[in-house]
Amino acid sequence: MSQADHGDAEPIPDTQRRIRRSPLLFAVPLVLLALLVAVLVWEVVRANMSPGARAEWPWRLQLLDGDVLGSVLAVAAGAVLARAQYARTVRPYVGWRAAWVTGELAADTTAWRVGVMNGGQHLALVESWDCRVVMRGAHDLADAPWSSVAAASGELAAAGLVAGEDFRLVDFGAGFPLVGAGSHETVLVGAFSENFVAQVQSLYVRARITDVVGDTHERVMDCMKGLRAPEPPSAAGTPCPP
Repeated sequence: MSQADHGDAEPIPDTQRRIRRSPLLFAVPLVLLALLVAVLVWEVVRANMSPGARAEWPWRLQLLDGDVLGSVLAVAAGAVLARAQYARTVRPYVGWRAAWVTGELAADTTAWRVGVMNGGQHLALVESWDCRVVMRGAHDLADAPWSSVAAASGELAAAGLVAGEDFRLVDFGAGFPLVGAGSHETVLVGAFSENFVAQVQSLYVRARITDVVGDTHERVMDCMKGLRAPEPPSAAGTPCPP
C-alpha cells in the first residue's frame, strides 16, 4: 500500500521488529556490568594517587580487591554477551503466507487464505493479537484504530459482510504457542471471500510475540497484500519472508 492510498498517513511497516526486552534478563546484567566498570574506574584512579592522597577520604575507600574485581567483571561481561547470543538464537521469525484455496469458507467456493508460522527453532507465545480494518474508499489510515478480533469482526458485519460466509478471522489469545518450524505448515489467521476482497482495502493483523528469554517482537501483516500483485499467487501460496 502506498502512502498515496491513504492521504498523508505513513505506510505501516511489515518487517518484524523487537519492541521490548526483558527487564530482568536484559537490564539487570547491563546495570551490574556498568556498576563494575564504575568500580574499575574508581580503583584505577585510586591506584594512581600518591600514598598520602590514598590515606585521605574518600580515596582511602577500597571497593574491591583488584584480582576479585577483574574476575567478577569478566564473568559479568561474559554473561551479557552470552545473553545477547542466546537471545539471537531463540528469536522467533514470524512469517505469513496467503493463497486462493477452495473449501475454507464453503466447499465449492474459493477464498483468500492467510496463515502465520514461526520460522524460528524455539517456542514463542502470543502476547497480543490485534486487527485494523481499512474499507475501500477510506482516505485516512488514522481513522482505522487497532482493535480486537471481535471488534474487527463487528466492524465488518456492520459493513454488510457475513462471518462464516464472507470471512473467518481467528483470535489468538494471550499465551497461544507458536511452535518453532518443524514444518512449513501455517496456522490459519483468516479466510476471505471474493466479496470481502471487493469491499475491504486492507486488513492488518498486529502480532506481538514473546520469546523464551522474555523479549517481545512485533510483526504487522496486511492480509490483503498479495492481492495487489500483478497476478494472483498459485494455490501453493506466496511466502512473505520475515
